[in-house]
Amino acid sequence: MFGYIRPYKPEMLIRDFEQYRGVYCGLCKQLGKSYGVAARAALSYDCTFYAIYLMSVASGACCAGFHQSRCVVNPLKKCTYCAEDLPALKMAAALSAIMTYYKIKDDWADGSGLQKLRAVFARPFFSRARKKAARDFPALEQAIAASMAKQAEIEKSQDAGLDACAEPTAQMLAQSFQLGAQYIQPGSTVLPRLAEQFGYYIGRWVYLMDAADDLEKDIRSGGFNPFLTKFQLTRESAPQEVSKTRVYANEVLNMSLSQAIAAFELTEFHCFSPILRNIVTMGLPQMQKEKLFKKGEEKCQTRTKS
Repeated sequence: MFGYIRPYKPEMLIRDFEQYRGVYCGLCKQLGKSYGVAARAALSYDCTFYAIYLMSVASGACCAGFHQSRCVVNPLKKCTYCAEDLPALKMAAALSAIMTYYKIKDDWADGSGLQKLRAVFARPFFSRARKKAARDFPALEQAIAASMAKQAEIEKSQDAGLDACAEPTAQMLAQSFQLGAQYIQPGSTVLPRLAEQFGYYIGRWVYLMDAADDLEKDIRSGGFNPFLTKFQLTRESAPQEVSKTRVYANEVLNMSLSQAIAAFELTEFHCFSPILRNIVTMGLPQMQKEKLFKKGEEKCQTRTKS
């Protein structure tokens, strides 16, 4: 996925951060167990958040204990991990494998030389992982495949608006969270609706965050970006115009985030609530600040000097 859904560590209790890392490492182990050692490369902060959310929303779905072992990636390091074979970890691992496959497929078709080279080596491994994940969670794979196809179709038009561009990713995560809630707590009617709404606005936030983060890169390369289309930015655009676009992007992101928080506040959590609250109410706003303004200031200064 995109890597934007992270905790804000300075405001996290040590206990909560250790639990977060435990789920992160537990997801890594689940990826290896379900889809092979190479699938561990699909590990992401975003799918860790997805796993924690699914563990939290149903009683009895949470990790009951953490264990220590050597890290497979770095054997010199010990890691604490969620040791149980939990449904939330299985579904998060499937989501990781499927989304990584489609990212590799996209790089294969439209990426740069280095991206294409990486895709050549990675595609066979993740093609097998996707097929197995699709057998385990067919509805999840179908939702992601349809959304990725729709995303590619919309972006080919080159003149699509922000809402149209963000819709496929929003729908993809809406369905992913809804399916996850149904899998974790069968028979519930309220939870899937809240999870769907929460996932929709998180997905919208993620897409728009990625587009805003890529603003300078897409200006230089001429790549598609809905913010460039809206504000008609080019290489000749003044730094002030780019800064104005970032301010607008921040406002749009805040609107999506406020809707996600509204659904979050209506949801009952049985564990890991402080971790989720830290990520949603502090981690995501901090990510906006870092990507839109701190990085934006540095890049604008560079463009001014050049």
